[in-house]
Amino acid sequence: MQKEEIKRPIIEVGVIGWIKNNLFKGYLNSILTILILVAAWKTIIPLIKWAFIDSYWFTSGAVCQGGSGACWSVIPANLRFVIFGFYPSESHWRPGLAMVILLGLVFYSQNRNHWKRRLLYFWIVGLVASGVLMRGGIFGLQDVESSKWSGLPLTLLLSFFGMVAAYPLGVLLALGRRSKMPGIRSLCIVYIELIRGVPLISLLFMSSVMFPLFLPEGLTFDKILRAQAAIILFTGAYIAEVVRGGLQAIDRGQYEAAESLGLNYYQKMRLIILPQALKIVIPPSVGILISAFKDTSLVVIIALYDLLNTGKSALSNPEWLGFSSELYIFIALIYFMFCYLMSNYSRRLEVELEYSTDT
Repeated sequence: MQKEEIKRPIIEVGVIGWIKNNLFKGYLNSILTILILVAAWKTIIPLIKWAFIDSYWFTSGAVCQGGSGACWSVIPANLRFVIFGFYPSESHWRPGLAMVILLGLVFYSQNRNHWKRRLLYFWIVGLVASGVLMRGGIFGLQDVESSKWSGLPLTLLLSFFGMVAAYPLGVLLALGRRSKMPGIRSLCIVYIELIRGVPLISLLFMSSVMFPLFLPEGLTFDKILRAQAAIILFTGAYIAEVVRGGLQAIDRGQYEAAESLGLNYYQKMRLIILPQALKIVIPPSVGILISAFKDTSLVVIIALYDLLNTGKSALSNPEWLGFSSELYIFIALIYFMFCYLMSNYSRRLEVELEYSTDT
């Protein structure tokens, strides 16, 4: 006769068992669980009520003034201005197409099978085409002054141009800092330490106010070009230190093996050292690029209006006074979406490169 299997008490298995073991195991865990539940009840429930239950979605600002919920109507009412800013409304298709080109280049570049020389040409053509669409003046396009470039297109242009140019600059600076030639090494060290020792806002201020003072009379550069140069120089210095760390992490045997094959300096770096070093520094590099994407909001110091600042300008309309939270939440979600996609792609790229190395 078989013995009957003794079942565990119901309070120790299933959902009840998990709650007991993870949330109410001991006095301290029980007290913390109760406090967290009370805090969630006091904050999350009112937040849900404000954001969804009592909210307004497609009404006027006057209707929202008398309500207690969120006025999401501020977003559709000001969406075109927040996205395109002061760009002429009849030509909004041009910055829209420029954004499609930039995002298309990013999507195409995700596939490592496309990492060939022609990809560089695609990026050059795409960035030039985006600039032509924004500026106009040729091919029958109306000329639009750069002072009217604003909103999300300006944010993407500054970010993408900055990332594409800053990373090669950072690699060159890192190689220069490890050069055996004292002159080049000293120049790279001075540049990197000088740029990393000041905030980006100071570089933007200098590019806008001080730099024109050193130019000959009558010669000037566009404000966007000056802001773009400041972002590239600033980001490149930080990328240089990250890449230098990756170069130092490469075992000396890799250098000696490359030299034993008779490879010159250029071949050694391009084929052996840099591919390994850049793979190591993917996480910190992406962190710097994400910071550069968010730091484009600082261009307001030189009277350029990116996505964040066009949102601020939209709130100056008396009809929508008092509803800044809703609009800022929308803008924050846009920033989060781009930053999350960059972070997620970097993690996927790490896995792919690790797998390709193991195989």
